[in-house]
Amino acid sequence: MCSVINGLRPLQRSLALALRLRASTEGWSCAAAASRRVAPGSRTGVEPAAGRRSCCGLASTKGLLFRQLFESESSTYTYLLADAQTKEAVLIDPVLETIDRDLKLIEELGLDLKVAVNTHCHADHITSTGLMKNRVVGLQSAISKFSGAAADIQLSEGDHIAFGKQRLTVRETPGHTDGCVTLVLGDQSMAFTGDALLIRGCGRTDFPQGCPNQLYQSIHQKIFSLPDQCLVYPAHDYLGQTVSTVGEERKFNPRLTKSLQEFMSIMNNLNLPKPDKMDIAVSANLICGVHRV
Repeated sequence: MCSVINGLRPLQRSLALALRLRASTEGWSCAAAASRRVAPGSRTGVEPAAGRRSCCGLASTKGLLFRQLFESESSTYTYLLADAQTKEAVLIDPVLETIDRDLKLIEELGLDLKVAVNTHCHADHITSTGLMKNRVVGLQSAISKFSGAAADIQLSEGDHIAFGKQRLTVRETPGHTDGCVTLVLGDQSMAFTGDALLIRGCGRTDFPQGCPNQLYQSIHQKIFSLPDQCLVYPAHDYLGQTVSTVGEERKFNPRLTKSLQEFMSIMNNLNLPKPDKMDIAVSANLICGVHRV
């Protein structure tokens, strides 16, 4: 861990300066965030070329191998999905501290890991995608093109991440950050919502690029439009919850059952502390797909 951080420090100051310059020119406002994005549905899909451990048995998609993994320090969920026949696999939101655990499981299951994807540029942990690319031949990293982060695959609305006969479809869900995406399984039975929609909650909006108005619209338009029975798998949970459904969150989420104005008032008055690793995590994750460790 220390070697990773020390290796990134020379880069950190220049990245931080770049972020400050960007913030000063754009103001990180909701209007600026919206202006950087394409209108929903205006882009056709492009198929890219290429702790605690729990296994949730709720997924009913035929031919899918699924594991939900947990990193306790940042309360982050990592998700492993694979085509049961071809063994091609995708890893969602991997964490640096659990890279050995994840790669051991992938080896034990005989999987061929094709893509490691981040749902956004995380502020509370360092992704393992850069180090993982050095240890898994042919592995590609992926993240939203609006994240400002480097990766092999820059994702946009409607893009597909294919693994065997399975695929994940990208839905852009900004508001927590510009680059937040929700990844929806092909049959819409599962949605990996990152930090946009949490179980009975949602991602904070007081970071640079955060916008409560935009987050509210993203969740209602891009996630709550999925079938009621679609399983919701977030990037974090702090209360031991593992999964919800779109129908449950639409009905019971205490923030998102409110009007837009009430939601904005809640989000603007959370007064949450800054994540402990924010200063190092953001700088590292901006080069998540290509940094050399």
